[in-house]
Amino acid sequence: MTRARRRRIIRIQRTWTGIALVAAISFIAGMTDAVGLRLSGDFVSFMTGNTTRAAISLADGQTHHGLILLLAILVFVAGNALGVIVAHLVARRIFGVLAGVSILLATASLLGEPSLHLPRFYLVVLAMGMVNAAVEHIEGLPIGLTYVTGALSRLGRGIGAFIMGERRFDWGIQLVPWLGMVSGAMTGAIIGIAMPQFALFIAAMLSLAVALSTLMLRRALHQRYKNRRPAAASAVPRTLARK
Repeated sequence: MTRARRRRIIRIQRTWTGIALVAAISFIAGMTDAVGLRLSGDFVSFMTGNTTRAAISLADGQTHHGLILLLAILVFVAGNALGVIVAHLVARRIFGVLAGVSILLATASLLGEPSLHLPRFYLVVLAMGMVNAAVEHIEGLPIGLTYVTGALSRLGRGIGAFIMGERRFDWGIQLVPWLGMVSGAMTGAIIGIAMPQFALFIAAMLSLAVALSTLMLRRALHQRYKNRRPAAASAVPRTLARK
C-alpha cells in the first residue's frame, strides 16, 4: 500500500468517525433542547431566539423575564468557555466535555421542585454551551452542535456554488447536525410528554454513553476535531508594518 493511499484511508476514517460523533452529539443536543423548552418555556441553546425574546420582554415592560433571558445568554457563553477549558485540561477532550455535560444534565434532573426552576434552567443552558467544545470541525469544515442556522446557511451556499459550477460536495456534511438535531428534538418532545420527570436524566445518560464510547478512540483523534487557534496575534501588525 502506498503512503498516499494509506493517508487517504486514514482521512476517510477520521471523517466518518467525526460524522458519527456529530450525529450523536447533535441528537443529544436536539433532545435536550426540546426537553428544556418544554420544562422552562424558554430556549436552552437557541440564543438568537433568547436575544430577540429578551428584547421584546424588556420593551413590553416584562423586565424580570427579559433579565432571565439575558442571564441565560451569559450562562451559555460561560458554558462554551467551560467546554474549551475542560477540553484543554483533559487528554481525551471529547470524553471530558461530554462527561461534564452528562454531570450537568443529571444534576439538573434532580431539581424538580418548582422553586428550583431557574437553577435547573441555567444548568441545562450551561450544558448546551459546554457541548459545543466536543467537536468543532471535521477535516477543516466548521460544525455547530447546538445551532443549525449556520449549518443550513453553509449548506445553501454550497448548493449555490455547485449550481455555479464548483464541483465540491463537502457542504453536504452540514446536513448531519441538522438531521441529528431534528431527530433528537422529536425524540425529546415525545419523552417530554411521556416521562417529563425523567427526560433530562435520559439525556444525561445518553451523553454519558457517547462519552464512554469515545474512550475507544485514539487520544490523538480527540485533538483532531478541535479548532486550530491562531499562533500569534502579533503576526498581523508585523505583516501590515512590512506593507
